[in-house]
Order: sequence, then structure tokens, then C-alpha cells
Amino acid sequence: MSRRLLTGNGSAAWGARLARVDYIPAFPITPQTEIIETIAEWIDRGKMTGRMVTMESEHAMITAAGAASATGVRVFSATSSQGLLYAMEMIYSVAGWRTPLVLVNVSRGISAPITLEPDHNDVLAARDSGFLQIHCSTCQEVLDTTLMAYRLAEDERVRLPVIVNQDGFYLSFTREPVEIPDSRPAAEFVGDYNPENMGFRASSPSSQAVAVLGAGAYSYFRYETHLAAREALSVYEEVAREYRERFGRYHPIVETYRTEDAEYAFVMMDSFATKAKDGVDRLRESGVKIGLVRPRLLRPFPEEQLCRALAGMKGAAVIDQNLSMGKGGVLYTEIASALYGQNEAAPLLASFIGGLGGRDISAEEFYEIAATLQKAVKHNRAPRPRLLYTVEELRAMRKLQAIAHVERHGSKPGE
Repeated sequence: MSRRLLTGNGSAAWGARLARVDYIPAFPITPQTEIIETIAEWIDRGKMTGRMVTMESEHAMITAAGAASATGVRVFSATSSQGLLYAMEMIYSVAGWRTPLVLVNVSRGISAPITLEPDHNDVLAARDSGFLQIHCSTCQEVLDTTLMAYRLAEDERVRLPVIVNQDGFYLSFTREPVEIPDSRPAAEFVGDYNPENMGFRASSPSSQAVAVLGAGAYSYFRYETHLAAREALSVYEEVAREYRERFGRYHPIVETYRTEDAEYAFVMMDSFATKAKDGVDRLRESGVKIGLVRPRLLRPFPEEQLCRALAGMKGAAVIDQNLSMGKGGVLYTEIASALYGQNEAAPLLASFIGGLGGRDISAEEFYEIAATLQKAVKHNRAPRPRLLYTVEELRAMRKLQAIAHVERHGSKPGE
């Protein structure tokens, strides 16, 4: 095992390399491009086996990925933001084909307006597609999770594609110390892909499906896919424990931080959760009994694990880095549905939305979130959902817009 400074993109590439993937259909999009460039260089230099093909679009890329996986080869690809949306038709299709490929998504806010910074509306658009979703907070997790994702996807009890999600720029272009497993132990852990009845030979073509299903058969097929996704919870736990035995790192379905005696909790996903850990430490120093609950799996949704992690707490602040227009935070809505009707008293939930388009969430905002949560618990009344965007920021933005208008037109707006 070696230790290197790697970006999140480099970590994803190493995960694909150590998994010994056979086929990599690719189309570049910022900030995912480094993954594809790294793998292409390795293949060119003979350091990595496998076939890379540059496609004309993300739609074609996912089509090729699903088709290749259906022939019985191990497939890897990566995308981001508008690319994931462009591929969405085939995202649903290849999940329906039950092809166990792995797709790394480098989260970036979606237009309009255009941004290069991260939030999670891109990956959450694929929430109901049938792809499993695992969300990472560090570069080390990206590498480890990519390896684990192949074990999960290819397990005969699951047989579904997996999205491994990392935040653009905050992880994708940030270097962190990452432990890279040696190739032989990694290969032994991932194992050989056994496609079972999946395969294709040009000399004897065969069909594994029918073009159109009636309502009854369609309903049964979709329900079986749902059951396979739910089965992934127990399979993932088996894989995570084995990974810990082999490599010493454990990535649970739901990570908890300083929750043993916590009365309150932040609930977050992905890399901004590391900021929440710092907020927890500082609030603990001031006497606030607070912790962090971070779901790594979003699909399948870990209802039981989240309920256990939050059991006995007075309140929880769910901080979404996404916005479902006209409703609010997606994670908040899902956690509220999981807690509703539980026998044990559920914590009071407060909804906060921050980090849209990569906007930072400061330490002071974590203090304010905790204070708002404590006040809500004291009065037993959940606050209205809140966007972490201050009046001062809005005024500053309008001031800059007015200055720009004067520079262009020689007068203030309205004059």
C-alpha cells in the first residue's frame, strides 16, 4: 500500500484502475475531465489494461456503457452536471437493463444560470432511476468507494448500476493524502466479474429481453428492481466490513460523529459534512451537545440506520446542498418521511438549504444553525425552512450590479 497526494478525480481513476475495468466509454465535462485524462494516459503508457472510447455525447456514453456491461464486461465511466442530465434517458434504461456498471458523478450545479461550482441537484435528478447512489466526503472515500461499488453492483442479489458521487472542485481538484491499496489485494477484494447468463457472441446472438411489457409484467419487473435496491443495504454492509478487514478503513452506511451523548445533530451529505465536523468540535467546546449524522447511501435510502442514529435526540438540522423548486430540501423531506410515525419520539427537524452553486457554509453559520435549532426545541416549534444566504450578500450583489451598470451605460439602473 502506498500513500500519495491525490485529487478526488485522481482517486476515482485509481479506483477504476484497481478494479481492472475492461471498458471505459467517456465524454469530457468540467470538472470530471481529469478522471478521463488520467485513465487515458495510463492506458497509453501500458500501465492500465482496458479499452477507452471517446463518445460523441453523454447520452451515447451511457448507452455504450450499458450495452457493454450487458455483454459481460466490467465497465466504468464518469460525468457531471449537464452531462448527467443529457444522459438521463439512458440512465433509466441501463438501470432497467440491470447492468452492474459504476459511474462516478462529479457534482456541479445545473443551469440556468450556468455555474462551475458544486451542489447536488444533478445527482439527485437520478435519485429514482434505479441507480444506487453512494456519496463521498473525502478523496480517500472516493477511491475506496469505487472499489466497493463494483462488489455491490455485481453481487447476484443486487445487479444494479451504482453512482459514486463526489463534489466538484471541493474534492475533484483538491489534493489529500490517500492510501492506495496494492493491486493484488485490491484485485482479490473486487474479484472477477461473473456475468452469469449475461453475454454476447456475434456468431450466436441472443436476446435477453422483450421490447415492450404490458402493465402487469412491467409492474412486477419494476418491483423486483426495487427489492434488489433494498437488498443492497445488507450487501453493502457485508462489503464494507470485508473492506475494513482487508484495508483497515470502514465506511458505514451512515456515518456518525460525536453522537454518543448528543442532544442535537447536523445531518449532511458529501464533502461539506467535513465542515460540519469542525462546527461540531467548536460547538462542543462551548458546551453544546451536538453531533453529525451523514448518510453515505442515498439509494437505497437507509431509513432504519438514520432512525437509530437520530434516536433520543431533541432536534436535528438537515442541511441540504440542493433545492427542489417549490418544495425545499430533498434530504430533509426524505428524513422527515423516515421519522414520521416512529414509536420512539422523533427529534424536531429543522430545514436549512446552503452551498448552492458551491457557496461556502461558514463556521458562524453552523453556530447560527445550532442556535436556531436549540430555540426551536425549547419552544417545540420547527422553524420555517431557511436558505443560507444573508441580506448583506444580497445587498453587496446588487451594489456590484449597479456599479457594472454604470460602467456599461454611464447611469444607474432606472435613470
